[in-house]
Parts: sequence; structure tokens; C-alpha cells
Amino acid sequence: MSDRPVTVFLVDDHALFRAGAKAELQSISDEIRIVGEAGSVGEAVAGITRMRPQVVLLDVHMPDGGGAEVLRRLRDELPEVVFLALSVSDAAEDVIAVIRAGARGYVTKTISSAELVQAIVRVADGDAVFSPRLAGFVLDAFAERPGAEPISDPELDQLTPRERDVLRLLARGYAYKEIASELFISVKTVETHVSSVLRKTQLSNRYELSRWATDRRLV
Repeated sequence: MSDRPVTVFLVDDHALFRAGAKAELQSISDEIRIVGEAGSVGEAVAGITRMRPQVVLLDVHMPDGGGAEVLRRLRDELPEVVFLALSVSDAAEDVIAVIRAGARGYVTKTISSAELVQAIVRVADGDAVFSPRLAGFVLDAFAERPGAEPISDPELDQLTPRERDVLRLLARGYAYKEIASELFISVKTVETHVSSVLRKTQLSNRYELSRWATDRRLV
């Protein structure tokens, strides 16, 4: 590694998260330097193309697409840029999809600031980095089924990425207010997502939803 700080571009659809992450990361380490940020796929593609950072911290789910779409548009054009997924989601299908698209690692937002800095430095230096329980998903997917897509679950596939995020937290016992805080959305929006999931799965209450999510290893 060079003595120069690793240049980083931050992609996340929540401005408050971007501001907090930028301030926190740069305050605890001189090993990285945030050179840009974006809140959508379009902004990310334009900003990364312009700034040419060493590492992109990439949100997995965004309203106009997601991390895999950013990778799809940029991997061939900017092969020297390294992508590290940073997401609230720890679902196997999300991890596998973004790694197949070309990300070098995947960590969840429960990671500490110091650990995230080290993850950034490591991927910039050529390592692959995963939150501990996520590495197994990737090993299983690529060792047992090389070149294949993850197994599809029609019932699960009908849910949007945000509905899956809400369902995952609901199944872990989070209250609506806690889910809203975790995902930076309103309680009313949480209620709307839960109602939609109940309708799509034809279940009656959060307890049935929790069991349904557990059966599909979303928890």
C-alpha cells in the first residue's frame, strides 16, 4: 500500500447516513479520504466515473436500482475501481448477487467504524472482505454451484428489497419504531410495507411472518 490515504466514494440513498459515515470515518483515521458521495444509481455512476476513487462503499438497495446496477454499468469501464458493499441486509441472495456483479467484499452496517476503515484498506490492497457469517454464503454459492444463479423462491421473489429489509428486522423482534429508525424511514412506511408483505404472503400477523422468514433463512 502507498502512504497516501485510500480514496473512497460513498454511495447510499440516505443523506443522513452518508454525512454521519463521512464524518466518522475521516475523524478516526488518516488512512482513507472520502472524495465523493451519491444517493442514487445515476449519481453514483456519474460521480465515480468523474472521481475515479480507489474504493467505492456501495449500498445494496436504492430506489432507482442498487449496488448490482452500479457495478453492471461501471465494472468494464473502470476495472481498477474496487467495490465494497455496505448494507443493512445480510440476506444470502443480496450477498451473492452483488458479489456476482463484481464487488470485492460485503459488510453489514453493524460493523464498527474502525473495522470499516480496515475493510476499506484491505480491499484496496487486494483482499476480499466479508462480515463473518456472510463469507459462508459466498463459499457455498461459488464452490457448490459455480456459474449458477442462487436458487429462486417464488414466494420470496415477489417481495421488494425494502419489504425484505422490513421483514428481516420484524422477524428479529424489532418494534415498528425500531425498524423505522434502523432503515431511516417513517413508522407509517414500515406499517405499509408490513401490510404489503402480509398481503403477498397471505399470512395474518407478525408471528406468522416471523416463522415464514425463519423458514427461508432471512433471519
